Amino acid sequence: MVLMMASKILYLAVIIMFGSQVASAAPPSDENPPPRPKEGRVTTKYCEFFNGSQTSTCDTSKNSTCVPDVIREECPPVEADKSNHCFVLWQVDNVTNTAYPKVKGCFVDTVSCTDRASNCRLHYSKLPLLHCCCEGNMCNQNAVFPGIEAGIPSQTEVPPARVPASAVPSADDDTKAVIAYTLTPLFLLFAILVGCYLLYRKRKGSSFAELANGEASLSRPPSAGAGMENEAVGLVGQVTLCEVRARGRFGAVWRAKLGQRDVAVKVFPLQDKQSWLAEQEIFRLARMDHPDILHYIGVDKKGDNLQAEYWLVTAYHEKGSLCDYLKGHTLTWVEAWRIAACVARGLAHLHEEGGGKPAVAHRDFKSKNVLLKADLSACIADFGLALIFVAGRGCGDAHGQVGTRRYMAPEVLDGAINFTKDAFLRIDMYACALVLWEIASRCTDAASDTPGQYRLPLEEEVGSHPSLEEMQEAVVQRKLRPHIPPHWRNHPGLLVLCDTMEECWDHDAEARLSASCVLERVCAQQPASIAPALTPDTTPLLIHELAEHQPC
Repeated sequence: MVLMMASKILYLAVIIMFGSQVASAAPPSDENPPPRPKEGRVTTKYCEFFNGSQTSTCDTSKNSTCVPDVIREECPPVEADKSNHCFVLWQVDNVTNTAYPKVKGCFVDTVSCTDRASNCRLHYSKLPLLHCCCEGNMCNQNAVFPGIEAGIPSQTEVPPARVPASAVPSADDDTKAVIAYTLTPLFLLFAILVGCYLLYRKRKGSSFAELANGEASLSRPPSAGAGMENEAVGLVGQVTLCEVRARGRFGAVWRAKLGQRDVAVKVFPLQDKQSWLAEQEIFRLARMDHPDILHYIGVDKKGDNLQAEYWLVTAYHEKGSLCDYLKGHTLTWVEAWRIAACVARGLAHLHEEGGGKPAVAHRDFKSKNVLLKADLSACIADFGLALIFVAGRGCGDAHGQVGTRRYMAPEVLDGAINFTKDAFLRIDMYACALVLWEIASRCTDAASDTPGQYRLPLEEEVGSHPSLEEMQEAVVQRKLRPHIPPHWRNHPGLLVLCDTMEECWDHDAEARLSASCVLERVCAQQPASIAPALTPDTTPLLIHELAEHQPC
């Protein structure tokens, strides 16, 4: 066995030394070799083994009668569609024109030696090598060199195609292959993403007029139809997006054109469809067409499947949100009162129930969600987190800790909410107190000097972007509230506003004022200078109902 293993190693060394064309013990295959005969084929189990390295006691040049030692190799078992053969690999000397056996042994092939056009094949490398095969036990023992012509194909035989040897791949080749296989899918994925993005941008930039003919037109509740009788037909084709004015939690707000009018279009992405449904549900409630609630025009869907966008069309107010306006403007007491009165009246209307309208809690009330009209009256917007309270029905699957952290009441930050209507309405009143503080902080009538730079509530205490933990520590544990400078109380109207906000941000939720009480207090401070000029948009609508309540 050791000698046999040594022969295999030696044979491989010969193949490497004399060229890569002899890649195995088997000769090159014919172009179209005949199939192996299934019946009557010769079985080969033993072959003579020779590799030129073993020593022999018989030297035929000195003693012609001695018999050389013969090593018999047992051929290994093979698969059903293959068989063993014996072979002799002759090395030819071109100078002396002689040949001697280099290697003998067994080899496996799928084609019978006798079925080939020739049982010898000539290999050219550094020296000619002639590979001859035979079938039958020990058939290669007394093999005679057939001559080099035996390996040359006849004129009628089609020579086999010469296949160039493949170079052994180097480490650099492997690295290049890995890089190619890795980067090619990435480039393809990148190209697909770029194509999808460009397609998305192309569709997004179009107007409502590009909707399919089968899309439903803008839908409006009965309460939102005032002044829109002439717009009921062809409304979809008249809406065109112009520019992005704001971006929020649930999408972007665009200034758009509806005929000659400016309107606002809030675009919800596909993943925020639920917020779009929730907000239009609030607008569709009875008695929601109120001067201190953002005027609702309609909704629509653009695109299908992953390209779908959900649009909410409302009135457009050029001055933007109260927060943005206060950053660049100060207020007189008359302007501050007008905004405070509208805020209180809007919340009071939202919280009340009656006339077919249920009570509604905003749950994300803040100065960003208060919009200013041209005359500095205000209206409440963004009802994506609002809750509707219907008698005999619970809060559903409402989550307690929602909204903007800076405006969260202590019980919301602490996760100790009582899931009742009154509890959610009191959460709104805490946020209302912070908005009133923002209004008062920009009022020029509070002091002789111009108010300082605008700051968000508790910005000095917790910074511009507080974490939930920072707000919990400041509001719940340390019970911090926005600072009220003493000189604010020198103004009679601001004095009432300061007392009101302190009662609304009380740590005890049950001690907070209701929206109707805040409205009563603010309306009592109405400046006499604007009384003759009161418009329907600023006249409190709930004054007639205040007689039913206890004095606030």
